[in-house]
Amino acid sequence: MHVQDTHWASAAAVAPGGKAMSAAVGNGRADTARTTPLRVDAQRNLEHVLRAAREVFGELGYGAPMEDVARRARVGVGTVYRRFPSKDVLVRRIAEEETARLTEQARAALGQEDEPWSALSRFLRTSVASGAGRLLPPQVLRVGSAGSGDAGEAVGLVGEARVPQQRVQPGSAELRLVAQEAAVADDAGAGALLDVVGQLVDRARAAGELRTDVSVGDVLLVIATAAPSLPDAAQQAAASARLLDILLEGLRSRP
Repeated sequence: MHVQDTHWASAAAVAPGGKAMSAAVGNGRADTARTTPLRVDAQRNLEHVLRAAREVFGELGYGAPMEDVARRARVGVGTVYRRFPSKDVLVRRIAEEETARLTEQARAALGQEDEPWSALSRFLRTSVASGAGRLLPPQVLRVGSAGSGDAGEAVGLVGEARVPQQRVQPGSAELRLVAQEAAVADDAGAGALLDVVGQLVDRARAAGELRTDVSVGDVLLVIATAAPSLPDAAQQAAASARLLDILLEGLRSRP
């Protein structure tokens, strides 16, 4: 597992409009700028960079340099910085996408499994198999583990775990606006994840199938722990499945 803290920027993922974003934010039209379509080659480069970032950060952690991302994407580092003006912006983009993916996986398990333990274990198996645990943002793990296990309490702490503000130049209204928007989006994404995972935990605990001392943070930690990064894909899948089986046994309530 390579979940590390880094100097997270408060800037949201850079808008597809590139330079148009700066001008639009200054004029209060950030939403319009974000919908500006990219050229085909620019869109392809963006997809390559995002795919490479997921792989690199998943293998090396969020401390990996931008040069590694550029090398994996087979583009110049300048291309990466044109889309993401700082590493923190790219890190936030990847972390937000992975948080949203985990949230959807949890909702699917909650809605499609009638048995509480089956729902929780399905969520854990799906999430671990997808490798999302290697890209969980560190503040989500801190928030989840801070509570006593009650989903409401965990969600209430999201605002307190807001990431540090990015240093901006005095008078930079554009960056401040983007920073404010990103902080709200970050809280909302983490809160949604904690809420739905909290429902899975509450159901399993109420059914007597989950240990009473297991919290939402414990469940998220299982996802992060059971997703080791190994060079061989088959070995990695086998190791993840084996480790998750052991961890699930540890979570389950005993008569």
